[in-house]
Amino acid sequence: MRNLNIKVILFLNYFLFAILLNSVGTVILQVQQNFGISKSEASILEGFKDLPIAICSFLIASFLPKIGLKKSMLIALALVTIMCFLMPFTNAFWYFKCLFCVVGVSFALIKISVFTSIGLISENDKEHSSIMGFLEGFFMIGVLMGNVLFSIFIDDKNPQSRSWLNTYWVLGTISFVSFVILTFSKLDESEAKIENTSLKSDIKNSFSLFKLKKVLLFVICAFLFVLVEQSFQTWTPTFYKEILHLPTSMAVQAGGVLAGAFALGRFLSGFFSRKYKWIYVVSFCVICFALSIFLVLPLTHNIHLDENVTWFNAPLAVYIFPMMGIFLAPIYPSINSVILASIPKYLQSSMSGLIVVFSAIGGTLGSMITGFVFQETGGQQAFYLSFIPLSLLLIFVIMMNKQLGKK
Repeated sequence: MRNLNIKVILFLNYFLFAILLNSVGTVILQVQQNFGISKSEASILEGFKDLPIAICSFLIASFLPKIGLKKSMLIALALVTIMCFLMPFTNAFWYFKCLFCVVGVSFALIKISVFTSIGLISENDKEHSSIMGFLEGFFMIGVLMGNVLFSIFIDDKNPQSRSWLNTYWVLGTISFVSFVILTFSKLDESEAKIENTSLKSDIKNSFSLFKLKKVLLFVICAFLFVLVEQSFQTWTPTFYKEILHLPTSMAVQAGGVLAGAFALGRFLSGFFSRKYKWIYVVSFCVICFALSIFLVLPLTHNIHLDENVTWFNAPLAVYIFPMMGIFLAPIYPSINSVILASIPKYLQSSMSGLIVVFSAIGGTLGSMITGFVFQETGGQQAFYLSFIPLSLLLIFVIMMNKQLGKK
């Protein structure tokens, strides 16, 4: 298979950062128990993760190809390896702020490099869309495995236990192995570069993207989608712990079930993107997810659990709630692929930077708003609120599709 080696590397790197990025929900739950942190204070971790992503992406996207895509990924992996090996010695909340700041900066390097590399190794738009869908699906497999991994180290009998921090020994090892493998891999980056251009010219080319109406519509869509997605991913463990009253390990595993649903949805998007127009897939998913909110959330009220509750005797709502992720999952890779495929390859690094920036901003606001509403009014009301950005998302994807259809 063409470019199989580099595809494996891209998937492996994305898998690792899926675990690190989406561990924020688990960490938010655990720091509340370990350090007595409030929900609103704990929600700031999302900002320490997403704002560095946004800032770093904005600053480096236009000239990342000059640094080198492979070199950028190696730098990111080195930083994360060091930080992970320090985390088991954590004894204060500020360590987690540092961790997610480093993870955010590193992910900006990884995501822009990965998204740009997809354009280099795909032969046509359909292959681009398919790789993007499967890559995002593999990302969610990483989220799933991350939740399972953290739950293994959690001590339900002792909420104050910090044994869960041993998870970072495993993550540091994965990062180091990924660094070594990437070091000996080859990637032809020539098409991503414009030779003999200055930094000023690169930045000018990046800002020229904002002159395109399709790009402006896209960044609104990306912002709205991640605002919804991140609020669900980040607060699902806390929702299961405090609203459904499940043990901590099961609450973390519920985040894994949500990730599994996302993975299934994104793998399906990789399949359906070869058969149907992206607008049909995205519109169907937005509508189905919005409907599922109003059908599923009422089932989470007044739940009574067995004293020895497990996944084998839990109420129906415990299983159904995370399965909503199947509908939400295909949206992001679909809109990302269609905009990247419509941009010249030498601008795809800059476009990837915009994707990361507005996704990060949307994720931060989504998590913080949900955390505030959750604390003030309850978990169900916090998730009902997502109907507003979902409605706006449907409007803007339709507008974006019309703009892409213009010659």
